Amino acid sequence: MESIMIKSVVSFLLVFLAAGVAMAADGGASAGGWAPIGIGLAIGLAVLGGAMGQGKIGAAALEGIARNPSASDKVFVPMILGLAFVESLVLFCWVLCFLQLG
Repeated sequence: MESIMIKSVVSFLLVFLAAGVAMAADGGASAGGWAPIGIGLAIGLAVLGGAMGQGKIGAAALEGIARNPSASDKVFVPMILGLAFVESLVLFCWVLCFLQLG
């Protein structure tokens, strides 16, 4: 477990540091300062939270269906609605972050 955490942190730092060089701007009119870093972190946290929420929704629905297979019709539609709402919040954050850049 500790080795996975270390690999994750090292991978994050490598991508985080390399992205600035790869996406370097030539000094045009763009959001300056720490805004792009904050926006990237906001999108990352939104996706992380959304993925965790969707995982819990799926796990709870599958557990409910496994306990009572006849209730699958009653569980399926609310599960899909919950997944759609979670995904819409992530996309809403994504749109707001790009509006902050503009």
